[in-house]
Amino acid sequence: MVTFSLGVQTIVNSKQKSITTAIALFLVFATAQLYTGVSFAAREAGSALTLPAVPQQATGSLTTQGNNPINVNGVSAVSGATITSGASIETPAGVGATVNMGGLGSLQIDPNTKLTVEFQNGSIKVMLLAGCVTLHTKRGTTGEVNGPQGPLGKTDPAKDDSLKVCAPGAAATVPPTTAGGGGGLFGLGTAATVAILAGGAGVTAAALTLGGRGTNPSGSTP
Repeated sequence: MVTFSLGVQTIVNSKQKSITTAIALFLVFATAQLYTGVSFAAREAGSALTLPAVPQQATGSLTTQGNNPINVNGVSAVSGATITSGASIETPAGVGATVNMGGLGSLQIDPNTKLTVEFQNGSIKVMLLAGCVTLHTKRGTTGEVNGPQGPLGKTDPAKDDSLKVCAPGAAATVPPTTAGGGGGLFGLGTAATVAILAGGAGVTAAALTLGGRGTNPSGSTP
């Protein structure tokens, strides 16, 4: 009887040890899996934090004269088009354009002009191949205009500045002016003509004087 009881006790103890061992192994396995998962997540998070930031490409906005098309990178473009750094721009006869580069400044492009423009934080560089441009830069931005033969001009980054430059052999587009002489009665100019006409009787005297210029009014020989 005693022997039977000892046998039963031994079997019970053996089962308990097996269960205890199984539970211990399960806990070890679960702990290992949890640690592995946490370590992997930490490595992933660390990798995401150390990834270098991708710089955003600078862009500008195009406005064309009369919303007429110009050529940008070989494609027709009108007002509202986005201009990226390094763009090649060509304006036809009679159509000017402006590229607004936000806080950096802006570039006015005359008709019949061909160029490339590069811009980024603190810098605008124009390669002028033909025609004329006016570069406006904000304080803190350096503007450069170069030609095939070398530098054509540079703005001052210490202040808001502007620079009007033409490629060698190009003439700037200048609006017509009425200043100066010429025109009007006898080529005296518009203002002088108005003054003469307003003089009434003086018109006859002026006309007689001008008409008889080169003769001797006294009729005698000098």
